[in-house]
Amino acid sequence: MNLALWIGAALLAAVALTGGLTKTFVPPEKLAAAPGGGWTAHVSVGFLKSLGVLELLAAVGLILPAVVDIAPALVPVTAVCWILLMAGAMITHGRLGEARFVALNSVYLVLAAFIAWGRFGPESFTG
Repeated sequence: MNLALWIGAALLAAVALTGGLTKTFVPPEKLAAAPGGGWTAHVSVGFLKSLGVLELLAAVGLILPAVVDIAPALVPVTAVCWILLMAGAMITHGRLGEARFVALNSVYLVLAAFIAWGRFGPESFTG
Protein backbone atom coordinates (compact mmCIF):
# COMPACT_ATOMS: atom_id res chain seq x y z
CA MET A 1 0.00 0.00 0.00
CA ASN A 2 2.81 2.42 0.89
CA LEU A 3 4.45 1.79 -2.50
CA ALA A 4 1.16 2.39 -4.33
CA LEU A 5 0.72 5.68 -2.48
CA TRP A 6 4.26 6.79 -3.35
CA ILE A 7 3.72 5.89 -7.01
CA GLY A 8 0.39 7.72 -7.03
CA ALA A 9 1.93 10.79 -5.41
CA ALA A 10 4.80 10.76 -7.90
CA LEU A 11 2.42 10.50 -10.87
CA LEU A 12 0.23 13.28 -9.53
CA ALA A 13 3.28 15.44 -8.77
CA ALA A 14 4.47 14.97 -12.37
CA VAL A 15 1.04 16.07 -13.64
CA ALA A 16 1.07 19.08 -11.30
CA LEU A 17 4.63 20.00 -12.29
CA THR A 18 3.83 19.81 -16.00
CA GLY A 19 0.62 21.81 -15.65
CA GLY A 20 2.25 24.34 -13.36
CA LEU A 21 5.21 24.95 -15.64
CA THR A 22 2.92 25.27 -18.62
CA LYS A 23 0.50 27.70 -16.99
CA THR A 24 3.30 29.75 -15.45
CA PHE A 25 5.69 30.05 -18.38
CA VAL A 26 3.86 29.38 -21.68
CA PRO A 27 2.25 32.46 -23.26
CA PRO A 28 -1.54 32.52 -22.75
CA GLU A 29 -2.19 32.75 -26.49
CA LYS A 30 -0.31 29.51 -27.06
CA LEU A 31 -2.18 27.82 -24.19
CA ALA A 32 -5.54 28.93 -25.60
CA ALA A 33 -4.70 27.28 -28.93
CA ALA A 34 -3.77 23.94 -27.34
CA PRO A 35 -6.31 21.12 -26.95
CA GLY A 36 -8.23 21.68 -23.72
CA GLY A 37 -6.76 25.16 -23.32
CA GLY A 38 -9.70 27.15 -24.63
CA TRP A 39 -10.70 28.13 -21.10
CA THR A 40 -7.50 30.15 -20.75
CA ALA A 41 -8.83 32.73 -23.21
CA HIS A 42 -11.57 33.58 -20.69
CA VAL A 43 -9.36 34.25 -17.65
CA SER A 44 -6.84 36.91 -16.73
CA VAL A 45 -3.12 36.31 -17.08
CA GLY A 46 -2.76 36.83 -13.33
CA PHE A 47 -5.30 34.10 -12.59
CA LEU A 48 -3.61 31.73 -15.03
CA LYS A 49 -0.16 32.35 -13.54
CA SER A 50 -1.56 31.95 -10.02
CA LEU A 51 -3.02 28.58 -10.96
CA GLY A 52 0.35 27.62 -12.39
CA VAL A 53 2.16 28.55 -9.19
CA LEU A 54 -0.42 26.62 -7.12
CA GLU A 55 0.18 23.57 -9.28
CA LEU A 56 3.94 23.92 -8.81
CA LEU A 57 3.41 24.11 -5.06
CA ALA A 58 1.20 21.02 -5.26
CA ALA A 59 3.98 19.12 -7.03
CA VAL A 60 6.32 20.00 -4.19
CA GLY A 61 3.70 19.36 -1.48
CA LEU A 62 2.92 15.86 -2.70
CA ILE A 63 6.53 14.70 -2.41
CA LEU A 64 8.93 16.91 -0.49
CA PRO A 65 7.37 16.91 3.01
CA ALA A 66 7.49 13.12 3.14
CA VAL A 67 10.97 12.84 1.63
CA VAL A 68 12.58 15.27 4.07
CA ASP A 69 10.28 14.19 6.94
CA ILE A 70 9.33 17.77 7.75
CA ALA A 71 5.56 18.21 8.17
CA PRO A 72 4.66 15.04 6.22
CA ALA A 73 1.00 15.68 7.04
CA LEU A 74 1.15 18.24 4.23
CA VAL A 75 1.06 15.40 1.70
CA PRO A 76 -2.60 14.42 2.30
CA VAL A 77 -3.53 18.08 2.80
CA THR A 78 -2.03 18.83 -0.62
CA ALA A 79 -3.97 15.89 -2.07
CA VAL A 80 -7.22 17.33 -0.69
CA CYS A 81 -6.37 20.70 -2.24
CA TRP A 82 -5.73 18.92 -5.55
CA ILE A 83 -9.19 17.32 -5.29
CA LEU A 84 -10.72 20.80 -5.03
CA LEU A 85 -8.65 22.03 -7.96
CA MET A 86 -9.72 19.07 -10.10
CA ALA A 87 -13.38 19.61 -9.21
CA GLY A 88 -13.03 23.15 -10.54
CA ALA A 89 -11.26 21.90 -13.65
CA MET A 90 -14.01 19.35 -14.27
CA ILE A 91 -16.69 22.04 -13.98
CA THR A 92 -14.77 24.35 -16.32
CA HIS A 93 -14.20 21.68 -18.98
CA GLY A 94 -17.78 20.44 -18.57
CA ARG A 95 -19.15 23.90 -19.29
CA LEU A 96 -17.07 23.98 -22.47
CA GLY A 97 -18.31 20.53 -23.54
CA GLU A 98 -14.86 18.96 -23.25
CA ALA A 99 -15.87 15.55 -21.92
CA ARG A 100 -12.43 14.07 -22.60
CA PHE A 101 -10.82 16.54 -20.20
CA VAL A 102 -13.56 16.07 -17.62
CA ALA A 103 -12.75 12.35 -17.66
CA LEU A 104 -9.01 12.98 -17.43
CA ASN A 105 -9.45 15.37 -14.49
CA SER A 106 -11.70 12.85 -12.77
CA VAL A 107 -8.85 10.31 -12.94
CA TYR A 108 -6.55 12.86 -11.27
CA LEU A 109 -9.24 13.56 -8.68
CA VAL A 110 -9.61 9.85 -7.84
CA LEU A 111 -5.84 9.46 -7.59
CA ALA A 112 -5.65 12.44 -5.22
CA ALA A 113 -8.52 10.99 -3.16
CA PHE A 114 -6.61 7.71 -2.89
CA ILE A 115 -3.51 9.56 -1.68
CA ALA A 116 -5.49 11.63 0.83
CA TRP A 117 -7.32 8.56 2.15
CA GLY A 118 -4.16 6.48 2.37
CA ARG A 119 -2.00 9.14 4.01
CA PHE A 120 -4.66 10.33 6.43
CA GLY A 121 -5.51 6.73 7.28
CA PRO A 122 -3.81 3.35 6.96
CA GLU A 123 -0.43 4.55 5.69
CA SER A 124 -0.01 7.87 7.42
CA PHE A 125 3.51 9.14 7.96
CA THR A 126 2.83 9.77 11.65
CA GLY A 127 2.14 6.15 12.58
